[in-house]
Amino acid sequence: MAGRLAYLVTGGAGFIGANAADRLLAAGSRVVILDNLSRPGVARNLDWLVERHGQGSFRLIRGDVASTDLVAAAARDVDVILHLAGQVAVTTSIEAPMQDFASNAAGTLSVLEGARLAPSPPIVLYASTNKVYGTLDDVALVRDGARYRFAEIEGIDESRPLDPISPYGCSKCAGDLYTRDYHRIYGLRTVVFRQSCIYGPRQLGIEDQGWLAWLVLAALTGREIRIFGDGCQVRDVLWIDDLLDAYELAAQQADRVAGQVYNLGGGPGSTLSVWSELQPMLEQALGRPVPARFEPWRPGDQRVFIADISKAQRELGWSPKVSVAGGIDRLMRWITANLEWITESLGSADAHHPPGPAGAGRR
Repeated sequence: MAGRLAYLVTGGAGFIGANAADRLLAAGSRVVILDNLSRPGVARNLDWLVERHGQGSFRLIRGDVASTDLVAAAARDVDVILHLAGQVAVTTSIEAPMQDFASNAAGTLSVLEGARLAPSPPIVLYASTNKVYGTLDDVALVRDGARYRFAEIEGIDESRPLDPISPYGCSKCAGDLYTRDYHRIYGLRTVVFRQSCIYGPRQLGIEDQGWLAWLVLAALTGREIRIFGDGCQVRDVLWIDDLLDAYELAAQQADRVAGQVYNLGGGPGSTLSVWSELQPMLEQALGRPVPARFEPWRPGDQRVFIADISKAQRELGWSPKVSVAGGIDRLMRWITANLEWITESLGSADAHHPPGPAGAGRR
């Protein structure tokens, strides 16, 4: 993410945030990270940033995005806010909907207010989710060999009505709507990205978020794998660097694309069935069987989600570059090299929230 701008990265110790901060620091940008460090293991991402860029290379504010005063102070002297902080798991949102709302909906409103009240209001880039579109029950599907596909379209575009399912979907949708409205009402330069399955290094995948990283980790370590449904569900997957390219392009063109919404995913050219195609890839890489146990379909899981990314391609000049096979190979090599940290971090998380089975259907 080129340019010597000042960035506030909320959730900057997380998977996407740490990768974004790394790129920004390498480009010479001034970076402020706001993160409550609540997820086990993420503090090591900050150590990694220090190792790569030096002590004092970024400013850390440890706190919550729902703290309006804290966010307003952090937003006062930056050019761009990359808003990535939030509660990320559907199951957690069902168990604790008020906490989910405070993090995702109220937290996003806090970020927008901080930007609006700044002496020179910064650009706000908001990481939304494809879950705002709901289960897509009215979209015709067909079974095509070992995968499902849309019968009449290639992907879901931004004109699709919002119909979120789960407290997580609703809270992210509220942030999505507020972000767009702050452009319309206050003239804030905001851009919304409705993201599909993002994967890459520094990701601590769990059942409900980062499913691809979780299944690769489970295969590498011999953990039990349980798949909900028949394993032929299809998702479009996007390598982290390709996502960061889109953020960079939007920041560079914020005056022109302010107020817009973009679906970001691998698109029709980078899709993967979550087990019928992933399993043989893993078995070939590992040279041994990778078994899984199948469980009934979970209510609300999409059999297919593929983003129509043509708007981002057309308006931002962006396209994914990393292939599915190439990305999975990179992910496997990173997980293999970092198994100790990953397993320690997930073990710490398990003490608070025992993991469910690995499965499909979540970002």
